[in-house]
Amino acid sequence: MEVSLARQHWSDGERRIRAVGDAARHARLLAQVDVVVDALRRRVGQTFTLAELAAAYDDADHWARDLLDDADPDGGPVSEPGTISDAAFHQYARGASDYRP
Repeated sequence: MEVSLARQHWSDGERRIRAVGDAARHARLLAQVDVVVDALRRRVGQTFTLAELAAAYDDADHWARDLLDDADPDGGPVSEPGTISDAAFHQYARGASDYRP
């Protein structure tokens, strides 16, 4: 995926998470974002470019949904895996060697 389009998706996910008004739901979503960020550290590493992160984003829908389901097997299916993944990528992108706001 093109980096600029991926960054737009990531920013939209972050915005949707911030817009959640229910405190309990917001806290649950942030915890799920942390799960995906931890996975990104393992998948992408500490040193990466935005292009490398965008490449990892191409198949994130599949592995992130599985990861989130496994993280809370008794919690039922995750309701917003795309939003959670996008917000996690947005957060992790700030560590890219070529990151510019």
